[in-house]
Amino acid sequence: MRTTRLLLAGVLAALPPLPAVPATAWNLQIRQGETLARTNCARCHAIGRAGESPLRAAPPFRDLHTRYPVEDLGEALTEGIRTGHPTMPEFRFDPDQAQDLIAYLKSLER
Repeated sequence: MRTTRLLLAGVLAALPPLPAVPATAWNLQIRQGETLARTNCARCHAIGRAGESPLRAAPPFRDLHTRYPVEDLGEALTEGIRTGHPTMPEFRFDPDQAQDLIAYLKSLER
């Protein structure tokens, strides 16, 4: 029995390592969207699955899907988001960035 285990361990050690699992396009979009959120939005909004927004008036990103369909934000993100309060800066993202941010927002719905 011990010989079999040693033989099996030797065979497994001799095998080449498995290649890393490539990130799917969706996972890449989510990671890029999270980076955009962290860079541009986190000083006011809670951008993760937990925690309070640093600015009380700024809704947590995990709740945005309850207010409106986040997949419809593409145009607003590329043309510039404007809100009714003066403290929110206007952001404009290129279309790929907008889709990345939307993918991240959708990932928070789970």
